[in-house]
Amino acid sequence: MKNTNSRIVGIIFVLLGTSFWGVGGTASDFLFERAGININWFVATRLVISGLLLLGVQMLLIGRQAIFTIWKDSKRRIPLIIFSLFGMLLVQYSYMASIEAGNAAVATLLQYLAPIYILIWLIYKGHQKLQMSDVIVIFLTIIGTLLLLTNGSFKGLAVSNIALIWGFISGISLAFYTLYARKLLNFYSSVTVVGWAMLIAGLCMNVVHPIWEVEIHDWSLLTVIVLGFTIVFGTTLAFWMFIKSLEYLEAKETTLLGTVEPLTAVVSSVIWLSLPFGSWQVVGMILILVLVVYLSLAKKEQ
Repeated sequence: MKNTNSRIVGIIFVLLGTSFWGVGGTASDFLFERAGININWFVATRLVISGLLLLGVQMLLIGRQAIFTIWKDSKRRIPLIIFSLFGMLLVQYSYMASIEAGNAAVATLLQYLAPIYILIWLIYKGHQKLQMSDVIVIFLTIIGTLLLLTNGSFKGLAVSNIALIWGFISGISLAFYTLYARKLLNFYSSVTVVGWAMLIAGLCMNVVHPIWEVEIHDWSLLTVIVLGFTIVFGTTLAFWMFIKSLEYLEAKETTLLGTVEPLTAVVSSVIWLSLPFGSWQVVGMILILVLVVYLSLAKKEQ
């Protein structure tokens, strides 16, 4: 019963986290297009504030000394820095850069090739044998995502090469982020790991574009609200919930369940940005929902 309950908790975390990511992608698209926000400032600000929020909460819950313990561990300092730069920072920046250069649909589609990269890596390292069920689930995931984001027409994927390159980098970095996190989660809490990773990544981006040099062309109440949402929900809670789910689920399960992100991205775009929603997109949405339910109910292998 305990294992079943833990699995349910993990599923809830990954579904909520990636849902916040999906809506956050739509919100970011809004900020780039209508508020004229600078991507470097945006990424730096999101990461610094989110990192401080998580570490601040953790400090109140477990004390000041506890959050600095990770830096006293000589075996975890370097992995934390690697995770911060090539996991947290790269997945954040590449996804936003792909949205800015193209659109949220293509960026989300390319990012969610991550399960394929993870499966290939696990097979290459000998940690897992290729099973027909894995091939079928990943294939259907890609088909559902394609239908959801293109409505059956690849003309909608006509974006610049820069957007495609950043999109592929985003998928690879998400795979790395998911797999590498376990090196730290086996020893420290998800809040501590994600909080420090965000702060380190944000401070590095701060060198590129200081957060006090604000670049937003259209300041309005709506802009402030959307910006606050992307920081608190689209970044802080989304990344924490995603990484927290790895304490209960396998990396492969987490990324496959994460396909709810493009679903929420499309739905929020339709409702908020008034994007058209076609019949093939409905098929894709249903397919993804069925896969999410299947993965949620499937028994975890011993």
